[in-house]
Amino acid sequence: MNQVKMARIQADFTQQQLADRTGVTRQTISLIEKGTYNPSLKLCLEICYTLNRTLNDLFWVQSEDANHEKIADGKIE
Repeated sequence: MNQVKMARIQADFTQQQLADRTGVTRQTISLIEKGTYNPSLKLCLEICYTLNRTLNDLFWVQSEDANHEKIADGKIE
């Protein structure tokens, strides 16, 4: 499960509540949680502040995880 989604659920926020607090749409939060949208640094910081987490907690991708995602997407041969 995506780290942003896990933190949002732990904070007892809906996607809409997180969106309202960070100044974006619910659809934007949904896309971030699905990993199909890369938010700006400003938005990342807003999300971190709102969820009381660090950038590392929510947005850092370990090199093993990054390689696994590339393999799953067929980007590494």
